[in-house]
Amino acid sequence: MKRFFSIIFLSCLVTVSATAQYKDNWADLGESETVTRLKEHVEMLSSFDMQGRKAGSEGEKRAAEYVYDALSACGVDMLTPREGNIFGISSGADTLKSRNVFGFVQGYDRELAGHYIVIGARLDNLGTDSLSVEGEKRQRVYYGANGNASGLAMMLELAKKISSGSFLFRRSVLFVAFGASQERYAGAWYFLNRDFRDVKLIDAMINLDMLGAGASSFQAYTASNRDMNKILEAAAGELQPVLPELTTQEAYPSDHRAFYSASIPSVFFSTGRYNFHDSENDAWYTLDYEGMERELEYLFNFSKTLCCVEVAPSFNRTKVDAAAIAARTYAWYDCDRKPTFFDRADPRFFLDRWVYQYIKYPPEAVKNGIQGRVTVEFTVSEKGKVEDVVVKKGVHELLDAEAVRVVEASPDWKPGKVKGVAVRAVISVPIEFRLDKKGKGRFSVKNFEKN
Repeated sequence: MKRFFSIIFLSCLVTVSATAQYKDNWADLGESETVTRLKEHVEMLSSFDMQGRKAGSEGEKRAAEYVYDALSACGVDMLTPREGNIFGISSGADTLKSRNVFGFVQGYDRELAGHYIVIGARLDNLGTDSLSVEGEKRQRVYYGANGNASGLAMMLELAKKISSGSFLFRRSVLFVAFGASQERYAGAWYFLNRDFRDVKLIDAMINLDMLGAGASSFQAYTASNRDMNKILEAAAGELQPVLPELTTQEAYPSDHRAFYSASIPSVFFSTGRYNFHDSENDAWYTLDYEGMERELEYLFNFSKTLCCVEVAPSFNRTKVDAAAIAARTYAWYDCDRKPTFFDRADPRFFLDRWVYQYIKYPPEAVKNGIQGRVTVEFTVSEKGKVEDVVVKKGVHELLDAEAVRVVEASPDWKPGKVKGVAVRAVISVPIEFRLDKKGKGRFSVKNFEKN
């Protein structure tokens, strides 16, 4: 009999050990199930296989299918095919094809169940690019763990909690993964104008973007909507694991802007910009998952409060003060429409088509083996003129002066805009001065090289 129990006990130990090893090599056995699931979502959505989820790419399609499967598994009624509802974006002679994935959980109230609260998250990220490092080509993958696998993971876990607790929600909840957010919120626009026919029945929108940088930087942006602020205050009156800071500064231009344009009250939850923002180092292991778990609990409680208010929040559009907007200088990434160089908003295009075409390696610098990266900052004025060119991080006065010279000689840009108003925008670019093995100067960006 003792031998029988020993065999059973040994078998259980082997099973538990094998299960733990199979479930995840990196999982902490002391962490909660929610933290483990958040990690699993983020690791998958920001994996190398997703290739940065660029809008229109195979990686974005795989991410859409993952989101569809996860929403279906937790009981969400899906309203799109597994690959999402596909839409096209014209870009010159090409058409980029992206996709939205969405479904809903039915509310319980007879009168309010026909109204919706949208909980959305950006599906796409920057994808990949290539660069030359000492003459060798290297691919960079912008994994997008915090931008925005973190928001997608939070949306999936919210869907799981809301689906199992749907008897607490008077209104119905729509869960949407928006494609082509990086393309001026095209997926959100398509959802509101083509994808979903009952837009007039959407009472409010919750946007989840970049939520993995730590609960201490958790914030909520409502564009100063008084009704939404009151609902945030009501949620704060309950016992919460964490409370967001109500901010008047938008952390990042995201899909909530399309809902503002449709006069739908919205709140944008984020932990703000972070060290690895829009870089190849934005990997799953950099996120604060315990902080995300606390944020998730708050988001569930807030969603419940918003879904159950008797009167939906109203949209209070404030009059645009064009003079006040024009008086400010904005960072490049804070513009609704970024400044463009020959109709391209990516500063790397400016480097490729202008800087590295016309820059000259100072002979004295070549002779003395001087090389390195010069970071130049400049302003594109509201009239598109390049002004205030300065070296933010220099290497040597010879290289610094040449970098400034070629940027100052730039043709006019199209200015950036904020709320339709042309504004001054500041841009920083890294200009590489490199010497090859023969001691000759070379400039490179992506696959382009110039003597």
